[in-house]
Amino acid sequence: MTRPTAIQKILSLNDTGETGGHQSGILIPRREEILHFFPELSKKEKNPRVMITFTDDLQQQWMFSYIYYNNRFYGGTRNEFRLTRMTRYMGQHNLKAGDVLTLRRDIDSIYTVEHTVVHERTTSSDKVLKLGDNWKVVSI
Repeated sequence: MTRPTAIQKILSLNDTGETGGHQSGILIPRREEILHFFPELSKKEKNPRVMITFTDDLQQQWMFSYIYYNNRFYGGTRNEFRLTRMTRYMGQHNLKAGDVLTLRRDIDSIYTVEHTVVHERTTSSDKVLKLGDNWKVVSI
């Protein structure tokens, strides 16, 4: 499978922290075309992770952690991929549910991050948690 050069995620209330709950970053679906965007992680190691440096359009660098929580196979309960350590980036750009996060990787594995603000400001009573798979591979 060819590695995608860009993926997008429509941010949810959970992703942006608007639900007030605690979670460990953005859930990455276990779809091969999405997982191929990221570096490969060893499935033989407990909770393997890699730090990835993403650069934004202002040339500011952000260190995000790509982790495979596989502790289900080590006596735990989790078996999921996540992109973590993004809270500062989302807060600095005031990202909200409905906004679009775009991650890109060039031929030299240089990663960039950008976002598109598409949300309308709502009151807390207007917020409804919508579940679903909002990830996609982007052709560029």
